[in-house]
Amino acid sequence: MKAASKEEESFQRVVLKNASPHHYMKVHLELEDNSNRLSAVELKHFIITGLKNLYGEVGAALNFDVLKYDEETLTALLRVHSSGLVKLWSSLTLLGSYQNQSCAFRVLQVSPFLLALTGNSRELQFH
Repeated sequence: MKAASKEEESFQRVVLKNASPHHYMKVHLELEDNSNRLSAVELKHFIITGLKNLYGEVGAALNFDVLKYDEETLTALLRVHSSGLVKLWSSLTLLGSYQNQSCAFRVLQVSPFLLALTGNSRELQFH
């Protein structure tokens, strides 16, 4: 009887490490001169240039997508393979100038789930 209760109580623990193949990043580009606006193509080229400067040709070949981009707010939603997340993030952090003016990327949100980036709990307003 004691052996039967042990079998009923036993369980199998399953831990999924990095189960998602992609990570999603919501980023904002801050430019010294706010009158400059980049198109989505220019933004992607700028990020690729940063990857190439930091990691060489291998970095420039990193596969990422600009899923959504707002030219007015300079905010973009990027998708990158999970294995390239650190490379992309570090290259964004080290990009400091665009067309001879200071700039900075601010990483607003990162998640392995796209749905998690649709809202920000810090911006919720209760009435």
